Amino acid sequence: MGYQIRSSIVFYQKSKHKKYLGWLKRIFKCGYIRDRKDNISEYTIVGHDDVIKILKMLQPYLRLKKRQASLAVKIIEKVQKIDLLTPKLLLSFSKSIDKFAMLNYSKKRTNNSKKVEYFLRSKNFLSL
Repeated sequence: MGYQIRSSIVFYQKSKHKKYLGWLKRIFKCGYIRDRKDNISEYTIVGHDDVIKILKMLQPYLRLKKRQASLAVKIIEKVQKIDLLTPKLLLSFSKSIDKFAMLNYSKKRTNNSKKVEYFLRSKNFLSL
């Protein structure tokens, strides 16, 4: 279809303090750490099951990202229940993800529901 729904969480830290990302990785037992060229290290967790597990573990301790975590859990749980991702479902999920992005004040996000809808219509996956 051209698009997929992918869950991920990324923790950022100056590379000189990368040991804290390693500490998190040992606790969460999933994901990978990489060093960027700008002296920032990233700890990335990808996949619905791992992401939802981590979000549920963190929720009681969150202050600033509590709403985002709650919304992400709801979206992922809905995604996990479907057997076939139809164009209509993909567009519906992308609109939910737009709400999530607004909570994060996302500036670099390039895919949104309008772009997904345009793509689906251009491929005749959605009717007018």
